Amino acid sequence: MTKQTVILGLSGGVDSAVSAALLKERYNVRCVYLDIGLGSGEDAAALADRMDLPFETVDIRDALERHVCAPFAADYLAGRTPLPCARCNPLVKFPALLAAAERMGTDFVATGHYAQVSRQTGGRALLYKGMPANDQSYMLARLPQSVLQRVVFPLGALEKTAVRAKAEILGLHVAHKPDSMEICFIPDGDYARWLDRRGGTPPPGDFVDSRGAVLGRHKGIHHYTLGQRRGLGISAAHRLFVSAIRPGCNEVVLSAGDDLFTHTARCVSPNWIAVERLTEPADVTVRFRHSRQELPARVTPEHDGSILVETVQPARAPTPGQLAVFYQGDLVLGSGWIV
Repeated sequence: MTKQTVILGLSGGVDSAVSAALLKERYNVRCVYLDIGLGSGEDAAALADRMDLPFETVDIRDALERHVCAPFAADYLAGRTPLPCARCNPLVKFPALLAAAERMGTDFVATGHYAQVSRQTGGRALLYKGMPANDQSYMLARLPQSVLQRVVFPLGALEKTAVRAKAEILGLHVAHKPDSMEICFIPDGDYARWLDRRGGTPPPGDFVDSRGAVLGRHKGIHHYTLGQRRGLGISAAHRLFVSAIRPGCNEVVLSAGDDLFTHTARCVSPNWIAVERLTEPADVTVRFRHSRQELPARVTPEHDGSILVETVQPARAPTPGQLAVFYQGDLVLGSGWIV
């Protein structure tokens, strides 16, 4: 039987390397390295050569700037905390891989994400969590059906320890390569300095309390996020947390943190995966950030298209610009952007 061809996003890390090895058992694999202009494609090319797989580089710098970097900067300047990976996956990374698949005359693409997809006969593609220790379904919860219908996640049922062990058995030099940084276009992790280099960042301003009393000076609102405690540079009798960011008056509000807890959050631009759309309230668990913590909640569609999220127990600092992902067991029901 002739094997189908799959286009694999090969990053040069252990996850995509082991994905390539697993996919070779079932598919003809062609590797694509998505270049963002910071180098580091050598490992990917070496891996493809080691496994005797076709390899090419696709430049995604323009798409990354338009769909991820520019909105990332705009969010911070507006007092929000962006989530670039969750934007990149549906708007840049997977479209680039699918474009390569179209060009090479095949239907399927693959990545080394830890999640699972089940395609129903004649119906929807469903997204499920990966193994608990390394589940990445949260960052994939913006993928539309057009992507989920064509994607393969070969690591979905594996834990990272098993993947590294597999790489070692295969003799791959990336078996113990450290995981990549969270924000690929900011290699040193200093997002505030990256924003400052782009220009147009806000000047220093006042730290204030809830009544408006000045507590000190901040470095610029783009240095802070809701719930932050470290790096404030304020001496006080008790711990202080960022409880609000006010871009209009260039103020950062500090408090003891009690006001960060809430039972409600509102989300916009929902992406429903398990259903066409939500027409009535649904009981779910919700993640408000990329962590393992899930809270029992009810999600209710509003007339304006937004989603009201009501948690059973108080949630700490649902942060504007971040993603709320709704689960029913291991199934991803959908997601929405927190406002």
